[in-house]
Amino acid sequence: MRMDKLLANMGFGTRKDVKKLMKSGSVHVNGEVVKEGKTHVNPDEDLVTVFGEEVKYKPYIYLMLNKPQGVISATEDDEHETVIDLLVYEHAMYEPFPVGRLDKDTEGLLLITNDGQFSHALMSPRKHVPKTYFATVSGMVTEEDKVLFKEGVTLDDGYVTKPAELLIKKQGAISEIELTITEGKYHQVKRMFEAVGKKVLTLKRLKVGNLELDQKLELGTYRELTESEIDMLLSK
Repeated sequence: MRMDKLLANMGFGTRKDVKKLMKSGSVHVNGEVVKEGKTHVNPDEDLVTVFGEEVKYKPYIYLMLNKPQGVISATEDDEHETVIDLLVYEHAMYEPFPVGRLDKDTEGLLLITNDGQFSHALMSPRKHVPKTYFATVSGMVTEEDKVLFKEGVTLDDGYVTKPAELLIKKQGAISEIELTITEGKYHQVKRMFEAVGKKVLTLKRLKVGNLELDQKLELGTYRELTESEIDMLLSK
């Protein structure tokens, strides 16, 4: 990898900023001053320092975002704020993307990464990674609904959903539920309840696989996943 690309990727500024930094003699590779951006280094083997501090290169980032309503799950959009707009430069410079999507009016756990294999492992239909949601629903959610969801319901386009686990938290004119599904059809949770004559009022994703939303994260904030969390997601 070129030295200027490595430093730019690690947040030391634009290529122009990096060039100026290197010309100052502040960049060393294995103890030797390097002033040419085209110099090639191996991040896994060479010791790179800037102002005496080691530069630890990492090719991928893995983020957990508590997505707020009104923000879309996309990398860019001309009209709406995207989840990538919520990231600081230190993370946005990796050119990450959302893992799957949450509807504009849905909040909660959304993973963001620049690792395509990681995303595929979680989102591939063949993987059947469970996702758990909390919803408020207009109408009385019943034990009969639980049975129907477990058997699979027929959506408006004729598709029959895979078995889903419905947990009723509160019954009433406005019911509160948790629903775990293993697929990700368009507006699936909302369409499943429409199939049984009810309407989802609010929706929040709580869990992907065995990873739960960090309750310390306020809406619109995020943090990096720990290595154990990444391993847990990929272990299924």
